[in-house]
Amino acid sequence: MSRQILSQEEINALLNDSDSASTQQLTPLQKDALGEIGNISYGAASTALSEILNRRVTIDTPTVFITTQQELKEQHPIPYVIIEVEYINGLMGTNLLILKVRDSAIIADLMMGGDGRNPNESLGDMELSAIAEALNQMAGTAATSLSTLFSKRVAINPPRVKVINFKDDDPLVKDQGLNEKIVVVSFKLEIQDLTDSEMMLVVSYPFGVEMADSMIKATEVTVPKAAQTAQTSSSVQQEQRPKAEQQIPLQTQSPLRQTPPIPTGSPISQPVRNEYLNNQGVNVNRPVEPGAYNMPPLAAASRNINYGQEVPPQVMVQPAQFAPLGNSKLSKETNNIGLILDVPLQVTVELGNTRMRIKEILELGVGSIVELDKLAGDPVDIYVNGKLIAKGEVVVIDENFGIKVTDIISPIERVNTLQ
Repeated sequence: MSRQILSQEEINALLNDSDSASTQQLTPLQKDALGEIGNISYGAASTALSEILNRRVTIDTPTVFITTQQELKEQHPIPYVIIEVEYINGLMGTNLLILKVRDSAIIADLMMGGDGRNPNESLGDMELSAIAEALNQMAGTAATSLSTLFSKRVAINPPRVKVINFKDDDPLVKDQGLNEKIVVVSFKLEIQDLTDSEMMLVVSYPFGVEMADSMIKATEVTVPKAAQTAQTSSSVQQEQRPKAEQQIPLQTQSPLRQTPPIPTGSPISQPVRNEYLNNQGVNVNRPVEPGAYNMPPLAAASRNINYGQEVPPQVMVQPAQFAPLGNSKLSKETNNIGLILDVPLQVTVELGNTRMRIKEILELGVGSIVELDKLAGDPVDIYVNGKLIAKGEVVVIDENFGIKVTDIISPIERVNTLQ
């Protein structure tokens, strides 16, 4: 019976693989950071998806764990729709959004005007294009949230959509083996009245660590800045307080009337002193309130005493009152309105608008479709001489298009549009 003996190089390779596998673990702080990243970025993305689908979409409750591609494929042996998002600025790496085929079919059906209750789960090119458009908006919103979170510009390439059967041997994350570690962030995905499912975000282990460390670093930078700002503000206030106190002038004598000084020299008896003060016009028989001598005007004012000072007149102060714009009424003086009744005005109905690059405009041809920023069923805007005055809905009258006014823009709303 032959026995195979391992060489020293093979033993070292096995030991190195074991050590690297044991060290590829996330700390609790890194897990919390990745969960917070997913919560913030895809929470904002769910809002964007809600506006596109015209239904409430909730993406929350992230759960972070480490596994391998092989283990993930074995736990989910069914076809999935994978959206590959490649970061090209700010972060360098790729993440995968993984959705069940039925959830993707519901999104595609809603994008194409259906109600999402009986979606076609055999996804063709049209359905995949609809899914790509919806998730492109999601990924863009998530990238914007990451830019704000990390305080740096984060840019992505347009997402790529494909259907993958997890039973196959193809790796999910490119340039990585099936047994290499990956980071999975699992979200609860809920589309109003249609599905309550799961969405997974998959990144390579190094990219996951990079995102977590960026989040931790951004948090550590923000907290000391806030503390330093508060400390600086407190010290400035302490420095300014004594200066302000020194700048308050204390007037010890009345500017209008002063008691003449008593001549100094030999001692003066009380009768002589009283006679001298009477000759100067001072009433010595008036009772004096205790503490009134040598009292500065500031202290006298606190005791409602006016020493030789004129009492300032009281001024009545009332808050200004303005009539609200919404309650303004048109003037009844319309004597001259007839002079302009025959002036022609240009009435325009706007279905929607969009922004396109010059390259996209040059590529337009017969059969090209331009997507507007209005959803089906949204009211259209009615302009008179370029000013928005009403909203309405499109109707057909004797094979001609018409507009049915459903809402008149109020004066206060028109004023807000000028700002």
